Amino acid sequence: MVFATATSGPVISAWAAISPLGLHGADFATGLRSGRRAGKPLDPEEWSVPFHEACLVPDFHVKQILGRKGTRSMDRATGLAVTAIGQLLTDERPERLPGVGEDTGVALGTSTGSAQSIMDFTRDSLVGERPFFVDPARFPNTVMNCAAGQTAIWHGFKGPNTTIAGGRATGLLTLQYALRLQRAGRATTVLCGAVEEFSSARAWLEWHSRADGDTAAVLGEGAAVWLLEPDAAAREHGRVGLVEVAGLEFGFAGDPDGGAGRARTVLADVVRRLLDRTGVEPGEIWAVADSQAPGAEGEAERAALAEVLAGHEPLRISAADSIGDTYAASAAFQITAVLALAERSDTAPGSLALVTSVDRDGVVGAALLRARPQATT
Repeated sequence: MVFATATSGPVISAWAAISPLGLHGADFATGLRSGRRAGKPLDPEEWSVPFHEACLVPDFHVKQILGRKGTRSMDRATGLAVTAIGQLLTDERPERLPGVGEDTGVALGTSTGSAQSIMDFTRDSLVGERPFFVDPARFPNTVMNCAAGQTAIWHGFKGPNTTIAGGRATGLLTLQYALRLQRAGRATTVLCGAVEEFSSARAWLEWHSRADGDTAAVLGEGAAVWLLEPDAAAREHGRVGLVEVAGLEFGFAGDPDGGAGRARTVLADVVRRLLDRTGVEPGEIWAVADSQAPGAEGEAERAALAEVLAGHEPLRISAADSIGDTYAASAAFQITAVLALAERSDTAPGSLALVTSVDRDGVVGAALLRARPQATT
């Protein structure tokens, strides 16, 4: 089963990232260029987790970053999302990003929302004197769309508000949904991306769901978001499109008997279809940002790309090497890594970047992004 989209107008004209490399997009871009790895040992006194190392966003404390008003019960995932969108709107600018008004849409990706909030709230209902002796202010954190909803409330958006959950491919699915909102006339500008938090709950869930022997990947966290808008709207407000979304394609490799071999076959087919629909030859691809998924899925992804590229060796963009396995936010960080390169002056106009993703639940996807001629540092 394959879904495809070919676009010629929407561009991504701004981005922001809060990552283990730092609290600002510039930290992310600089860290990627240097190849710096953000993994650090975990303090066993603070973290009761089955891992010894993680990639955590440094110095991120919700109340310190956003203030105490409205943050008493805000969880980490929501705080990361609200902060990232805020930076996209205002960071290093004298005023809010022009053209992004209350009718702006929000499409935010996640896994389950905050697994820690869900488990903590459930635990309180079980160990309390009465099941209903829980903090009602923390209940919204248990709902998957909490981060997207709070982001809209915090920043005053009244346009479409959507939460997407699709495993490792979530960032690509979020971009697809944002394009659909535009085509349907529901929103002209859409803020989209994904968020993932590190927590004890997520660490244990990951530990128990990994395949036997698959212990190499270091967990990471963060939020990556972008502004998607028509090229004409970007120009009207003095922005340049960093990349054009040339196409998106998805498939499903959920055959329980097919394993990683099935994922390789489906992803190779998805990439070929994407290239065919956009009229691109494998040799024209300038860069590839693969998901670097751990285990058999990652091996299948690399094998599929080697098969389709047939000896062509484009630039490899490796976000996970620096910031760890950010799971639901991984494709969003892959796209953001492409954006960070696209805004450099040494990126040739029209350069094509391929972003791919595979997930252990069977979702595979690919996006083709074309650097715009106006992109400069």
